[in-house]
Amino acid sequence: MANVHSELQIFLSSIVICMFFAASLASNASAESVSEENLPRLVEKLLKERPELILDILRNHSEAVLDIAQQGSNLRRRHNLEAQWKDDCKKEKMAALAGRPSTGGSDAKVQIIAFTDFTCHYCQQASHTIDAIMHNYGKKVRLVFKSLPLDEKGPGAVAAAYFLAAAQQNEKLAWKLYAMLFANRDKLVAEGEPFLKKSAERIGLNMKQLQRDVQSKKITDMIAEDLQDAQNLGIEGTPYFLVNRLVVRGALPLDLFKVAVDMALQQAK
Repeated sequence: MANVHSELQIFLSSIVICMFFAASLASNASAESVSEENLPRLVEKLLKERPELILDILRNHSEAVLDIAQQGSNLRRRHNLEAQWKDDCKKEKMAALAGRPSTGGSDAKVQIIAFTDFTCHYCQQASHTIDAIMHNYGKKVRLVFKSLPLDEKGPGAVAAAYFLAAAQQNEKLAWKLYAMLFANRDKLVAEGEPFLKKSAERIGLNMKQLQRDVQSKKITDMIAEDLQDAQNLGIEGTPYFLVNRLVVRGALPLDLFKVAVDMALQQAK
């Protein structure tokens, strides 16, 4: 990607230089008038005679050039993702979903399976994107949670167990806990289970039942099954999403995530 970014900078910088020096070319061309045909040659002549002009332009307009280069890089990224997703559509991806917390349209055409870790900064970032997707697409989309704690004995694993256990008791309250954990990720990382207990009690969960469910074989088996699914899918980090058959890795910007959802909707017709 670094090479692509560098090439875009060079290409776009050349365009900027041509624009800024069109007037200079006209005055330096003496008897020869500037036309579309001879413009490239005159640009080359001017830059050979005064190569320092390139550095001046880049210094004076570096932010504009870099902004345009970033737009080009984003467009290249989108094209690469679209090509990947077209290929993804051909391959079935399997994951166990029984008993997993879910929200959104019960008959949604697009199902987003999210492998996530409550202690992961990028998962926290991606949660805002998912919130926007759920709001924008309404009942067309359903979100399903799959746990993938990076540390199987750390606060992320304990948080996954609490969330899954909360969903067995009251799924609506469980999603409140989900939002609370991501909103207070730093506290979760610092305090661990005491923070989880305070959060669960604050939203009104039955704490005795919650403690039983957290330790239950059902929840332990779910987490183990999620880890196995992640291994089978070749997941190397979080967040990781399956948008129907399309694979979304990392905290993708909202505009690109919407492209995946739109493509999945189109495929589902």
